[in-house]
Amino acid sequence: MTTRRLNELELRAWQALLHAHHDVVGSLDDELRERHGITFSEYDVLLRLARARPDRALSMGELAERAMLSPSGITRLVDRLAAGGLLVRRPAPGDGRVTMATLTPEGRRLVRAAAMTHLRGIREHFTGRLSRRQLGEVASALETIAGPHGPH
Repeated sequence: MTTRRLNELELRAWQALLHAHHDVVGSLDDELRERHGITFSEYDVLLRLARARPDRALSMGELAERAMLSPSGITRLVDRLAAGGLLVRRPAPGDGRVTMATLTPEGRRLVRAAAMTHLRGIREHFTGRLSRRQLGEVASALETIAGPHGPH
């Protein structure tokens, strides 16, 4: 099978996506580390647990899926957060084979404080640089690829 090179527009779009993601996530990560002592990935996991209902808990498998991490990656990240007292691991009620991650009160306090930094950073490094029309076009274009997503 022969593949053609990307044309100029394809290459421009691909590189823009990669660089924008790298730059924005890198800036958000730097700010969260500096102000709250957590990484972007750690914040993401804490936020997903904070949004989980009814008890701010998710199975490790569900958490890995929502955070888009491998099972080993989520295990290492959860271990760090548990060591810091931000979440606890416990067997799932009714199925001891499943491990649940549950946000602690300290984790809730941290995710609330870090949310202000995170939201400001999203606006400063991403949404605030685009017009309303551009935001709609970016959202539509990316949803064409990944499908629409609600908060999770």
